[in-house]
Amino acid sequence: MLKYFASNISLGVCATFGSSVALDAWMMMARSSLPSSLESSLPGISRSVLTGHMEKKYQCQHCNNILRKPVQAQCGHRYCVFCFNQLTSSGPKPCEACRVEGIFEESQSMLNGKEAFPDNAARREIEGLPAKCPNEDCTWAGTMKEFEGQHEGKCDYERITCEACQQCILRSEKDRHNERECEARTLNCKYCKVSFNFKDIKAHDEICIKFPMQCKDCGKKKIPREKFPEHIKTCAKSKTACQFNKVGCQAVIDNGKQHDHEQSFIMDHLRLVLTTLTALTSLNSVQSDGVGEYQEDCGGLGLYRAPEEGAVGGAAAAIAGGKASCSNGLSGREERRSSNGLGLYQGADEGTSVASGGLGRGGKSTVGLELKVTALENIVCVLNRELERTSLTQEAHARQHRLDQEKIDSLHNKCISYPLVLLVRQLERQLTMRDLKLSETEQTLRELQYCTFDGVFVWKIADFSHRRQDALAGRSPALFSPAFYSSKYGYKMCLRLYLNGDGTGRGTHLSLFFVVMRGKYDALLKWPFSQKVTLMLLDQNNREHIIDAFRPDTSSTSFQRPISEMNIASGCPLFCPLAKLASAKNSYVKDDTIFIKAIVDLTGL
Repeated sequence: MLKYFASNISLGVCATFGSSVALDAWMMMARSSLPSSLESSLPGISRSVLTGHMEKKYQCQHCNNILRKPVQAQCGHRYCVFCFNQLTSSGPKPCEACRVEGIFEESQSMLNGKEAFPDNAARREIEGLPAKCPNEDCTWAGTMKEFEGQHEGKCDYERITCEACQQCILRSEKDRHNERECEARTLNCKYCKVSFNFKDIKAHDEICIKFPMQCKDCGKKKIPREKFPEHIKTCAKSKTACQFNKVGCQAVIDNGKQHDHEQSFIMDHLRLVLTTLTALTSLNSVQSDGVGEYQEDCGGLGLYRAPEEGAVGGAAAAIAGGKASCSNGLSGREERRSSNGLGLYQGADEGTSVASGGLGRGGKSTVGLELKVTALENIVCVLNRELERTSLTQEAHARQHRLDQEKIDSLHNKCISYPLVLLVRQLERQLTMRDLKLSETEQTLRELQYCTFDGVFVWKIADFSHRRQDALAGRSPALFSPAFYSSKYGYKMCLRLYLNGDGTGRGTHLSLFFVVMRGKYDALLKWPFSQKVTLMLLDQNNREHIIDAFRPDTSSTSFQRPISEMNIASGCPLFCPLAKLASAKNSYVKDDTIFIKAIVDLTGL
């Protein structure tokens, strides 16, 4: 009832009411809030959508565009429901259109949501107007109703703003822009799965704990950053300083060769330890109350020697000399034994001496020196034993080296004695390789001779009777045709023929099968193979060909992408009765030759 009255009011039929009392009664009925179905979040429709001139009665008095879900105020002016709700959101407002037209009445020209109603008559008229898409390059056309319901907000040619980067793009390119081009898009790290902004990808790679790194020493790749420090410690090829570097060894070796280094340079490391201990002893002697130093003479007597100037400097030089000798290949050593028979190992550094015994000015200093000398003598004994052991090892290595060299010389003499034998063997290998290449070339030429690239293949089988006898005897039950192709870069196929039948047709029928082979371009083709295949035994008088056709079962492994040289054959075990083949009425066998034809339907390729 309300809609009926509203429609009549929109057409200006107010005179149908007999009195002002009736009109007031109707207005009381119409004074209610707008229905929720009229709610809209969009203003009026752009004028450029209309294909013709827009009449003023279809224009919203607020946004000046085409009315969208029009409502009519009590003054008679029309507004979009969105614009009207926006105007009256904070309370009743005066109608500006009434003021412009000079018909403003305070009692009738106030915009109030409770006194407005939907103008369905105007809405139906607007929905029937012809419309077109205003977007450039779009050819859509229809009515306003179709535009609102089917095309608005869905046109691929509409230019929209990316919410992330604010760039203007086509709606059709929105997905591609969000996935590949947007500078502000959010990505998930493929290593640690953490979300971050695209522009921060380089910064994230620098701190990602799962980012794969490569060890420069061993070449191992894909080591997570969080485990890289642990790998460096255990990497066999990572270089670290020798653990004797505190006493002067300056060698830097691989982690995996630390043990070998320590075993190979035991004497040198002990020498560095001895040098350091000797220097420390000298420093201690100089600093303890000016006590002199004793030096063992040739007769084994402890003769006192006054401290020389620069003794402290001599001790420091001893340490430096020890470091230099180790870093230069741990060489420059010499062994000296005193005439009293004691084997004392001393470095070549000048100013370094080992005290074997002596008397000090004080009792405490003498006891301390004796303890130190005893410790040094023990060290020297250990060094002597290691030296003897090393000498024995070197002699054993020298003997083994001589034996190996003798074997090498013997083998060399034998090689010189038989140069022709080696040359002949080399030539035989070359001939064998050339024979293999020649056979491969011949096979390729045979395939090219009979190969077709249009899906149609005719197979000529000569010497039929002899081949049939071989099949009956079981010597050659099956024959394979040369390969043929659906196109130059298409499927590779061949035929398989059983002259005495196979399976259910053994002994009674000629069995013919179709085989999908592995080709060079299989990765570019559609799998499984689904093309229709027609097999024919040709009548050489062109009267009655034997024809059988089938469409591949795509669930069968016979038509999946080949993983070996060829798939399992599939076809017709009862292709042609042997009796019909041998009949004199037919001309399938002529001049001891038959012809088989295969046609692959290329529709859809």
